[in-house]
Amino acid sequence: MALPLLFLLPLLLFSSPALSAVTVTHLPGFNGPLPFHLETGYISVDEVNGVELFYYFIESERNPKEDPLILWHNGGPGCSAFSGLAFEIGPLKFVSKKYDGSIPSLVYNRYAWTKVANVIFLDSPVGTGFSFSRNPEGYVVDDTITSKQAYEFLRKWLVEHPRFISSHLYLAGDSFGGKIVPIVASIVAKGIEDGHRPLVNLKGYLVGNPRTGEFVDFNSRVAFAHAMGIISDELYEAIQRYCEGEDYKNPNPHNLPCNSVLNKFATFEDELDMSYILDPKCPIASPRTERMFGNRYLQEEHSEIMLPPPVVPGLKCRSYAYFLSYYWSNDYHTREALHVKKGTVGEWVRCNKSLAYTQNVQSSVEYHLNVTTKGYRALVYSGDHDMGIPSIGTQAWIRSLNYSIVDDWRSWHVADQIVAGYTRKYSHNLTFATVKDAGHTAPEYQPKNCLIMFNRWISHDSL
Repeated sequence: MALPLLFLLPLLLFSSPALSAVTVTHLPGFNGPLPFHLETGYISVDEVNGVELFYYFIESERNPKEDPLILWHNGGPGCSAFSGLAFEIGPLKFVSKKYDGSIPSLVYNRYAWTKVANVIFLDSPVGTGFSFSRNPEGYVVDDTITSKQAYEFLRKWLVEHPRFISSHLYLAGDSFGGKIVPIVASIVAKGIEDGHRPLVNLKGYLVGNPRTGEFVDFNSRVAFAHAMGIISDELYEAIQRYCEGEDYKNPNPHNLPCNSVLNKFATFEDELDMSYILDPKCPIASPRTERMFGNRYLQEEHSEIMLPPPVVPGLKCRSYAYFLSYYWSNDYHTREALHVKKGTVGEWVRCNKSLAYTQNVQSSVEYHLNVTTKGYRALVYSGDHDMGIPSIGTQAWIRSLNYSIVDDWRSWHVADQIVAGYTRKYSHNLTFATVKDAGHTAPEYQPKNCLIMFNRWISHDSL
């Protein structure tokens, strides 16, 4: 796997690793002072290689002392936590208007989860967002190393923020972050059992449209496509017949009948936005791998913005806001405001697809089992129009836990008894919920309803 050329930057470009957390009161593109408390900083998680993870911390706007603490992981692996902050559950969002050369505009998101919780948005694994390593070896990570570094981050962050040590702690994330979260939760739970200090107050975790590593994550796309009327009965039945026992993403190349029908299925997939099948298919607004770590470094002495991704999405595309985030994060004034260490990251990309990352945990399902049987709470939610990690597959691995049903399938509602999705509660404090008319990152598509869902769950109320 390719390694970033930023390793070649002279060490003198790096500022002191002991940089303390900094309060940010103003951000480029946002009119006036921020109406919430934002802090950014770094935590060292590997002193041998000089690995430092960057984070954004936003205090609850309701009652920071009493409200829970959330450690948020984004997907990828390699998608910056800023995606979670600006496109999902944070108090900022971009104004999607045509880029005119000025810094993109940000406005307040009134459906942020930070209305009711303290949230740490973590750029993890290293190489994601503004997280970096001084040593090239530090970038070579896997599921296990990443999860252990997240735990190291959490412990050190709490030492630096002792007033949150007693806060109810929940780990959260979606997509690939949803695979990492139960692994981290298992490590945290073991640390509590072993008496690690500080003694954190873990209460549970929540994951959205989560990866597990199981075949069902992707194989369920076929059943989803059939249920949504995307493929015919005949193609569905042919895939069932010829591909039994196969990993649909990587079938046996010698199983020619299976490969043939999966190729037909792929033609239908290619026409759709897999994250939300009702959206038009648009460019993802991420730069090509070969551009991400080229010999072009940010000119720290002036405010030039780096070149945009090679394919610009249309203004009406949801991904246009992703395109704007690229301009915003690579502006010198933005980096100054966030207190990004100079010379550490040459080019910010929303999702770094060039990580030296190994998925060494075959399945996270055993970690879900481990954590929930210890009494910790879990919420698994799925946007019901996501074809990337369909709710059908998520329900399948939940059933494999063999938990009894405590509250059977029913609708859950928001104001005026509007159906917002469907839910089922299992033993061992496990709740599953769908979010109606939502995609892969559910809060991005249904921000109000997801805030209601989240607030009810952390408040121990019924959905």
